[in-house]
Amino acid sequence: MLIRIALLLFALMAGHAHALTAQQAQAMAVGEVDTRVEALNQAVAKADEKTAAFIQAMVDDAIKVAGGKVFLVQGDKAFDPVTGAQAQLPADAEDVINNNRMRGELETAMAALKLFSPDEKLRALAIKTLRNESDESRLPLIEKAYEAERNPQLKEELGLVRAAVLLSSADKNRRMEAARLLGKSKNPATKTLLIERIKVETEPDVKSTLEASLRTVDAALAWADKLGALFSGISLGSILLLVALGLAITYGLMGVINMAHGELMMIGAYATYVVQGFFQKYLPSAFDWYLLAAVPVAFLASALMGAALERSVIRFLYGRPLETLLATWGISLMLMQLVRSIFGAQNVGVENPSWMSGGVVVMGDLQLPWNRIIIVAFAFTVLLGMAFLIGRTRLGLFVRGVTQNRPIASCLGVNTARIDTYAFALGSGIAGLAGCALSQIGNVGPDLGQGYIVDSFMVVVLGGVGQLAGTVYAALGLGILNKFLEGWAGAVLAKIAVLVFIIIFIQKRPQGIFAMKGRSAEA
Repeated sequence: MLIRIALLLFALMAGHAHALTAQQAQAMAVGEVDTRVEALNQAVAKADEKTAAFIQAMVDDAIKVAGGKVFLVQGDKAFDPVTGAQAQLPADAEDVINNNRMRGELETAMAALKLFSPDEKLRALAIKTLRNESDESRLPLIEKAYEAERNPQLKEELGLVRAAVLLSSADKNRRMEAARLLGKSKNPATKTLLIERIKVETEPDVKSTLEASLRTVDAALAWADKLGALFSGISLGSILLLVALGLAITYGLMGVINMAHGELMMIGAYATYVVQGFFQKYLPSAFDWYLLAAVPVAFLASALMGAALERSVIRFLYGRPLETLLATWGISLMLMQLVRSIFGAQNVGVENPSWMSGGVVVMGDLQLPWNRIIIVAFAFTVLLGMAFLIGRTRLGLFVRGVTQNRPIASCLGVNTARIDTYAFALGSGIAGLAGCALSQIGNVGPDLGQGYIVDSFMVVVLGGVGQLAGTVYAALGLGILNKFLEGWAGAVLAKIAVLVFIIIFIQKRPQGIFAMKGRSAEA
């Protein structure tokens, strides 16, 4: 199958190539590695479709030799690689042995030939494989592909590959041209290439140009690193925001220290896992859309569990925060053990839908993954929905009224017990949404929530208890600060530094970033 694909891919080259000969096939398959590599390079420079098919067969270990003759094997049949005619495979035929160096040369040769594929994805993959290529014998093929390329982005990337090959040229002018071209690159591999060339370059003017290009590449990579750290910080901040939004209701508005909040996230993640399994078994053709069905299921599963906890335990502990802490801590242990009993102690895998795979390439090798981008968008969508619910709906009005002055709200006919249940269920449901999002960037296990519960409390306290805007600023601020500190001091020291910062900040401003206003603040 691969051989037939190769024949189709490289048919466009037939008008500019020399036909494969028996001597070439034998030279590539038999002998010392250096000799075989030299023969391979010569064949690639003037390859036709049969040469491409032969090289692909060598990559697939489908070539045998016997008595100095080479055979291409497909299933139980053998063929002459030059004529394509079926041949009798001798009993003493031996496999062609390709060591690591030869296999690497073969794969690079195939990448060079795929530069002529009509499929842009294959051409892009081939260019990526050839980025570190330095063999000048492949230059004619690369230049031919460069002239034929019509995609501006791929043409630019192919030009950098060409420059990398020219950098090893014996011609001073070619090296100078390559040095200037490589200054436009934003790829970390280019920096390594320039450094290695500077060490061996003897011409002062070429060396000066190489050093100037290296400084330009360094500056571009520094910006890429900063952009990558910023995106990672926003990504982490959006996850902290999702986790903390539920606590902004249960702790910020209701005053309940819910240590089982992480386990409510875990329930949302396992609900997503269950929905995935349902789609895999009963709706495999619609699997790509399982996540859309998992979002409401995760919300409802965690919200119902939260409502049950509020009605059975939490309602008797309002006004006693220390006791709610101890009670919910015990509940968290029970929920973890319940999940272990049902799903097992091992982590379970939740797959990304195809539309969440891959990413957006921004600068050089900096790729922003789609799953992270979608989670950031999802977090802010949940934030807007929650802000609308709390600020613009009847339920939100009742929640704010009961939170600020329970006796007066009760005198006005508000069923405060029911509103407490609704509010706690809402906070728990948002925790379930956080678990659904977290399932897309890591494994799901019984301990999933333990890694986020402390951070989420820090976000709520830092932002200001009961302040939605403060929660947003605190989550994004801590996420970005943590990622920038990680690049400077490492992950452990970054965590310690962030914790010290929060302690000092709370000492100086106990009310958090935004102070609570109104009667509730006076109380």
